[in-house]
Amino acid sequence: MDKNYKVKVNDSLEFEFSEEEIKALDTQKTSDKQYHLLKDNRSYTAEVLKPDFLNRTYEIKINSNIYSVKINNDLDQLIDEMGLSLGSSQQVNDIKAPMPGLILEVNVKEGDEVKEGDYLLVLEAMKMENTLTAPRDGVVKSVTVAKSDTVEKNQLLIEME
Repeated sequence: MDKNYKVKVNDSLEFEFSEEEIKALDTQKTSDKQYHLLKDNRSYTAEVLKPDFLNRTYEIKINSNIYSVKINNDLDQLIDEMGLSLGSSQQVNDIKAPMPGLILEVNVKEGDEVKEGDYLLVLEAMKMENTLTAPRDGVVKSVTVAKSDTVEKNQLLIEME
């Protein structure tokens, strides 16, 4: 199956290329970030100025012009068509008990600023200690449990703002 790519240049021009069309380009790598291209009997010098491989965005200089380029592959296009997003996740404001258990330790109080990964509390369940951490940077809005409280699965423990 032939892969297709949608390319958006400077947030205004859109192009669609197949993998075969890309392979057919007459390109030569001249240095780590520079390429020489021949297209329709014209010569171009291309330099990748700012690559962001994770987001598939690039700042590219062709001859003396600079372009902002966003590349979407087949998966990106399918995700867009379905109205979903891959990179953005829902912001978590409520930390709930993943299982029933006993609160052994509460390390935060209302108004505390926390960073993603900070220890919030320790929950003992099935003779194991489970440390619950902050899912994101934020401020503790409320703590609804205290040390020695027993909790049920999905019970609200900490609310963040």
